[in-house]
Amino acid sequence: MIEILQSIVPTALFYSAPLIFTALGGVFSERSGVINIGLEGLMVMGAFIGIVFNLTFADVLGASTPWISIIVATFAGALFSVIHAVASVSFRADQTVSGVAINMLALGIGVYLTKVWYDKGQTDMVSQPFYTTDIPVLSEIPVIGPIFFEGIYITSYIAILFAIIAWYVLYRTPFGLRLRSVGEHPMAADTNGVNVYKIRYIAVILSGALGGLGGSVFALTIVSNFSQSTIVGQGFMALAAVIFGKWHPLGAMGAAIFFGLAQSLSVVGAGIPVLSDIPQVFLLIAPYVLTILALAGFIGRAEAPKANGVPYIKGGR
Repeated sequence: MIEILQSIVPTALFYSAPLIFTALGGVFSERSGVINIGLEGLMVMGAFIGIVFNLTFADVLGASTPWISIIVATFAGALFSVIHAVASVSFRADQTVSGVAINMLALGIGVYLTKVWYDKGQTDMVSQPFYTTDIPVLSEIPVIGPIFFEGIYITSYIAILFAIIAWYVLYRTPFGLRLRSVGEHPMAADTNGVNVYKIRYIAVILSGALGGLGGSVFALTIVSNFSQSTIVGQGFMALAAVIFGKWHPLGAMGAAIFFGLAQSLSVVGAGIPVLSDIPQVFLLIAPYVLTILALAGFIGRAEAPKANGVPYIKGGR
C-alpha cells in the first residue's frame, strides 16, 4: 500500500501544481467580478515565454535557469492579461468573449513565433528543466517521508504555499476585503471610497501573473518544450477548479489536487492493481470526464460572486 501511495502522491502533486497556480489566478479575477475564461491562454503564454527564455539563457544562467524562467513568464502573463483587463474593465466588453480572444491570441502568437524562431512546429527540448528532489530531514520521516517528501518537485509545495498566502490575502487583509466587496457589490464599495476599476485591474493582472506562472511550471516540469499541444485543456481545468472550489483559494487548491490526481492516473495506473486492466485511453480521458462530473454535481450549489461578469459603470445602476 505504501509503495502505491509513493507512486501516486508525488505524481498527483506534480500535475496539480500548474493547476493550483492558475486556479488561484482565476479566484482573484472572479472574486473581483471579472470572469476569466482566458486562463488557458495565459498558461499558453507562460509556457511559451518560460521555454523560450530557458532555451535562450540556459548556457549563461546554468542551474538557476528554470527559476528565473518562471519569474519572467509570470511577468509576461501579467503583461498579457492587461489586454483582458482593458477590454473587460475599461471598455466593458463581454468578458467571456474577451477571454476566448485571449486564448486564441496566445496560441496564435506562440505557434507563429515558434515557427519563425525555430523553423518547425515546436521548440527544442530545454536542457535546464526542473528536477525531482528529496526534501532534507522531512524525507527521512517514517511512512510519511517517502510518500510526501521523496522524489518530489519543489514547485508542488510552492503552489500549496501560494494557496495559503492567497487565502490570507483575500480573507485577512484590507486589500482582500476590498477585492471581495468589489465582486459582490461594486456600487457599495465605490460609495465607501474603493476604486472599483483599480481593484479589478489589479485582480486581472494578478490572475495573468499566476496563469503565466502555472503555464511555465507545467512546461518546465512536464513537457520540457513548447508546441501548440503543450497546454491542452489545463487552463479550463483550472477554471473548473475555481468553480468546484467555490471561488475560495483553499477550495480551488483542493479541486486542483483532485484534477491533478486524475491526470496522474494515466501515468501511474499501470502499476496499480485495480487500474492496470483499464485501457489506457480511459485513464487519459479521466481528468476531463471527472471535470465535467464535478461541475455537473456542484455548480448548482456553488454561488459565484454576485457581480461576477457584470461590468461596472460609475454612477450607473
